[in-house]
Amino acid sequence: MKSLSISGSARTEVGKKSTTALRHEGLVPCCIYGEARDEKGNPISKAFTVKVEALRKLVYTPDIHVVDLTIDGVTVKAVMKDIQFHPVKDTILHVDFYEVTETKPIVMAVPVKLEGLAEGVRAGGKLVQLQRKLKVKAVYSLIPEKLFVNVSELGLGKSIKVGDLSFENLELVSAKESLVCAVKTTRASQQAAQGK
Repeated sequence: MKSLSISGSARTEVGKKSTTALRHEGLVPCCIYGEARDEKGNPISKAFTVKVEALRKLVYTPDIHVVDLTIDGVTVKAVMKDIQFHPVKDTILHVDFYEVTETKPIVMAVPVKLEGLAEGVRAGGKLVQLQRKLKVKAVYSLIPEKLFVNVSELGLGKSIKVGDLSFENLELVSAKESLVCAVKTTRASQQAAQGK
């Protein structure tokens, strides 16, 4: 996983008025959730702000990152857990981070990259990727930048499900029955089959 450094400042004032003022200054309100829990067992969050420019490399990319997040001089390792965009302007409204450790597994959506030329494509079919990302569970240091899926043996009308895949040191959390990719029959492949 790629790493990125982001600096922020803790914020004491929360609420709609202060949040709107921050956004006008080019700052994005954020929260980080860590290991600490309150008396009810809910994760305790820490509110902070980050300059919108600092988030661009994290947000506008297909890659996943572990973030060295420095808030008022204290650095922790974190991953982006959730992001909210403005429904019309598409500007970043809020980001949630989750503090990670070397020992506790986390769940993260990892991009899927298909490799190889499928047998079904050679026969005139069309390869369709149905899942762009798959959720995996592992300690952050073992989570790869991409999950490579070899499709070379995939015949016409065949598909690969999440349950067909396995990756070293990773537990796949996505539904086992969901399709990752498939080779669909096309008019060309049907004509080729009839011509045999």
